[in-house]
Amino acid sequence: MTSTPPKVETSPEALRALFDAQRSAFAAQPYPTAGERQRDLARLGTALRAHQHRLTRAISEDFGQRPVQETAFADFMVVQNEIRHTRWHLRRWMRSRRAATALQFLPARCRVTPQPKGVVGIIAPWNYPLLLSLNPLVNALAAGNRVMLKLSEAVPRTAQAVQVLLAELFPPEQVSVVLGGPETGRAFSQLPFDHLLFTGSGRVGREVLQAASANLTPVTLELGGKTPALIAPDYPLKDAAEKIIWLKLFNAGQTCVTTDYVLLPRAAEAEFISHARAAAERYYPTLAGNPDYAYLISERHAARLREAVETAHKQGASVLPLVTEAHPERLSPRCMVPVLVSHVPGDSVLMTEEIFGPVLPLVPYDTVQQALDYVASRPRPLTFNLFTRSRTLVHRVERETHSGSLVVNDSVIQFGQAALPIGGIGASGMGAYHGEWGFRTFSHEKAVLLQSRLSLLPLFRPPYGRLFGLAMRLFTGNWPQPPAA
Repeated sequence: MTSTPPKVETSPEALRALFDAQRSAFAAQPYPTAGERQRDLARLGTALRAHQHRLTRAISEDFGQRPVQETAFADFMVVQNEIRHTRWHLRRWMRSRRAATALQFLPARCRVTPQPKGVVGIIAPWNYPLLLSLNPLVNALAAGNRVMLKLSEAVPRTAQAVQVLLAELFPPEQVSVVLGGPETGRAFSQLPFDHLLFTGSGRVGREVLQAASANLTPVTLELGGKTPALIAPDYPLKDAAEKIIWLKLFNAGQTCVTTDYVLLPRAAEAEFISHARAAAERYYPTLAGNPDYAYLISERHAARLREAVETAHKQGASVLPLVTEAHPERLSPRCMVPVLVSHVPGDSVLMTEEIFGPVLPLVPYDTVQQALDYVASRPRPLTFNLFTRSRTLVHRVERETHSGSLVVNDSVIQFGQAALPIGGIGASGMGAYHGEWGFRTFSHEKAVLLQSRLSLLPLFRPPYGRLFGLAMRLFTGNWPQPPAA
């Protein structure tokens, strides 16, 4: 394994210089053509294919170990899908759209024209460093913006590799990658961007929102939260367990839209545990030396998770390992044995904070209504995973519960759909991106009215006499004569 790159901080002065250069470049070319935008995206897609091995190696080294297959599936495949989808639909998205004109203002014409906002800031997290930095970059470039991109200091090799890659493709006045830690991040969020997108924890998201408010910068926040999976009594437990466990242990649970706890019928808990263990043992027969199982991002993060599990155990919870490890002494400190946790107290850290690791609490219920009430009593999640064969229940949950997204009979895979908006609600975030939703997020929808040579508006000008009254009666249906002076 290569040594950790030296820490690099970007000074506030350097950040401001980059921002000013991008703002000047945008003023000189405020509306890139569709062809220019499509060529930029095509070059990015080609470069990602050419440098996939180098970027994958950098990610794995930052994690200590991350399966190349998971990086290919979650980072490269989804970003390439986003690029293809965007290039295919971009010209249609860029067109002005006709809008209805109020009757009394005819024959004027109305339309809505999307235009680039200007300079966009993107703050990306460490868990999917390519996906969560390049997907919004694709959206911002498609909308015609200049972009400053801040990657997490927790993945220094990946951040530097992305910086090198994008510097080969774009001049710094179009796309710049900023390196640095929390101080750089704070200075970055204080720049007067025309839009700022942040993906990360709720705590840091609040700080970003507060910093951006000083400049009235519009902000999109993707914050994660406590994502539930509700297994209805009619759904096969084996199928639910296999899907939930696969995606819960993908990237060692370090996924913002993965299941954070499972609501299941009380009588089915033992059977679910049996199926979950069988699935985990099949996916990961061993952990020591297994290249298919990802490590946690740091020993500090691993220690936090182990402490949370131990605290819950002391509070009366049962901790059930999903994998029987034959050689626990050979495990890296950053490799955590996945566990189920049952009888978890409601005030436990495992039930009040996003877990972000291979730990899965079980919450039994007696009725589906009780389960829905439990979810409704908590902050609104980024996604809701529902396992049921009942269309009635699907429609009910779709309309009566609040979450950023709803996934029926699976988990996580909604993030790979370029045609769906991805975004939170309430505590799980604000705003959305991906595909056309990302294009609209990073565009200003300008209202345009084209007045005709002919117009009825002179009827509404003073002096207000009989014609004004007739016009008002025509368009409002009621215009009482004003009292005589």
